[in-house]
Amino acid sequence: MREELLPLLILGAGGHAKVLLEALLREQHKILGVVTPDLDSGTDYFGVTVLGSDEAVFEYDPQEVLLINGIGSLPGKQRRWDLSVSMRQRGYQFGSIIHPNSSIATDVLFAEGVQLMAGTIIQPGCSIGRDSIINTGTQIDHDTIIGDQCHMAPGVTISGEVQIGNSVHIGTGAKVIQGITIGEGSVIAAGTTVYKDVPSGVMVRQQVSTVIKELKD
Repeated sequence: MREELLPLLILGAGGHAKVLLEALLREQHKILGVVTPDLDSGTDYFGVTVLGSDEAVFEYDPQEVLLINGIGSLPGKQRRWDLSVSMRQRGYQFGSIIHPNSSIATDVLFAEGVQLMAGTIIQPGCSIGRDSIINTGTQIDHDTIIGDQCHMAPGVTISGEVQIGNSVHIGTGAKVIQGITIGEGSVIAAGTTVYKDVPSGVMVRQQVSTVIKELKD
């Protein structure tokens, strides 16, 4: 596909962008530079030049580049998603990233802008929505559907036939049991195990264990 041959612009220069850059360099993609308001133009960012703030993107024809969204995703933080919307409104498209150390079944469907990090395992029959992040070491079993603008944080385990709505955040190390549905805009806190369906727009957090007694020497 022609899109796969287009040079890339990375938006952002934080930790998430660093991880994406490492994956892209492994695959020897052509990277034009990094766009960020947080570093001076001309700064070296892990071997790639900072081109300036967001306005630097507009010096490139939308048909001649692909953008990589390097802004991280946290609950309640909209910058990543707002940036995607504003750039698409100007005609730009976002490239997807699949880390070479991931294991992806041949029939998995990916929408535009999906990012799969190192150690990801995705089994047959799954689909991942636009701009979603499947972070380091996440495992997604068969026939699971993940919506747009979701984030599966590092170490998440999703069992088979799970349905996840748009804009869902599942925190580090959380687990979702077979056949569960999680509604749009919900947050599953780190370390939580989800045994029941989750409605839209709620936070689910596993109760922290209480102290039974203090151990004595």
